Amino acid sequence: QVQLVESGGGLVQAGGSLRLSCVASGRIVSINVMGWYRQAPGKQRELVARISTGGITVYADSLKGRFTISRDNAKNTVYLQMNSLKPEDTAVYYCNTDLARTVGGYRYSDIWGQGTQVTVSS
Repeated sequence: QVQLVESGGGLVQAGGSLRLSCVASGRIVSINVMGWYRQAPGKQRELVARISTGGITVYADSLKGRFTISRDNAKNTVYLQMNSLKPEDTAVYYCNTDLARTVGGYRYSDIWGQGTQVTVSS
């Protein structure tokens, strides 16, 4: 079993910054792409950014320049640095991986964390 646990959310004023972390736990051998998604009230979940094992990144066009995704493969952790936050960034932020392999040769696909709330006040 592989679990993702997010942390770092909270309440911040517009223009402020937050850094989210997501740690994958389990008898992990490797993790493929890791990403951050968000879902605002009444809206569909959307991609924020994702990063491959080798560090190739993809961002939502609207967030380029303000958000930065990074990962530490040795720690099975992905980060999201969010700067110049706006009220419209308010959402639950979810961590995801498309594929994780564990000891014993097990494969787990499309794993989601429980989410962390980010609220940006104006």
